[in-house]
Amino acid sequence: MSHDIAIFNYFETLKKYLIKISGEMTKCRSDRREFCLRLASLSLAGILPMPAMAACFSDTSQNRNNSDTGMAGNSNISAGDFEPGYLKLHRTGELKARAEVMWDMMAACRLCPRECENDRLRGQSGDYCNATSRLDVSSYSPHFGEERPLVGRNGSGTVFFTHCGLLCVFCINWEISQGGAGHEVSIDRLSNMMLMLQRMGCHNINVVTPTHYTPHILMALDTAASKGLNLPLVYNTHGWERIEILNMLDSIVDIYLADFKYFDSEMADKYSPGAETYPEITKKALIEMNRQVGVADPRANNGIMQKGLMIRHLVMPNNVGGTEQVMGWIAENLPKDTYVNIMSQYRPMFKADEYPEINRRLTVGEYRSAVNAARRAGLTNLDIQGG
Repeated sequence: MSHDIAIFNYFETLKKYLIKISGEMTKCRSDRREFCLRLASLSLAGILPMPAMAACFSDTSQNRNNSDTGMAGNSNISAGDFEPGYLKLHRTGELKARAEVMWDMMAACRLCPRECENDRLRGQSGDYCNATSRLDVSSYSPHFGEERPLVGRNGSGTVFFTHCGLLCVFCINWEISQGGAGHEVSIDRLSNMMLMLQRMGCHNINVVTPTHYTPHILMALDTAASKGLNLPLVYNTHGWERIEILNMLDSIVDIYLADFKYFDSEMADKYSPGAETYPEITKKALIEMNRQVGVADPRANNGIMQKGLMIRHLVMPNNVGGTEQVMGWIAENLPKDTYVNIMSQYRPMFKADEYPEINRRLTVGEYRSAVNAARRAGLTNLDIQGG
């Protein structure tokens, strides 16, 4: 009976996707490329074969409207003199050299603040991230759910990596981050994913939950750069990053998209077990990220972000993240015009039902209080959801 239910649920899900596809076809009847992008935004890479998706784009890549702004067609049309930092390091050989140093660090892994020192090169998995030296990817596609300056018209070229070392009990993507959903790919395959996303017209390469696979990413980036990759690199992280690793990413990452989840170490330890150092380490990491890439300002490129620090703060029920303190710290330690996305989309997922204080959605009043706290702190570059 359970098998029959599983089949029924599968076809019900497929039916919903097909209904969405029909709607997107109606919207984009005169623009095949736009239709393809909308398909990608529905996360259909797991349903449609990627060769078919590639074919969808193959005869449109040469037919782009060069008179449009940077939000249309080739993401580099309005890039001006901008060049991703990693290209210079690729030409000098420094990018590959740093990747090799990071790779060797996996022999006694200390890529993340947990520093478990397990030998991932010999097949041992990290104590918390459960990653070996094998590269696992959940999905890749143009993504339209990121911040508007990253999305533009053609989407952010996201690569979602499997596993995560932070272990948030409320993680919305827990099947990927802690359930191990994904499939093994080679470094060459990862570089080809990056190039495919560029051909699709994405405005950046957005590596999601990259910390434990930083060596693989740098190696793939070096290969892709030799084949013409020239998009900004977005390092999409939970924020809990070691300064030593960030120093090795200097002049490689163009955009840091970093969380600042908790201000209090007890809250960090409770909701991300064992991460009591999260506030201390994340503060230092954000200062270093700002030193490397500066303030994120998309105005220089028609609304498309090319460089800078973007901070995300997920507002949670009952203020378990310490929102007012987070906003106050950012205002006191970083430029007042630091880009801060005040996120309202918390949903009780995964193990949240074991914690009554976070087992509900955010209220309008809680979100409004968070926005007011940011304004009182003097922050001026706020991404406020809903207006």
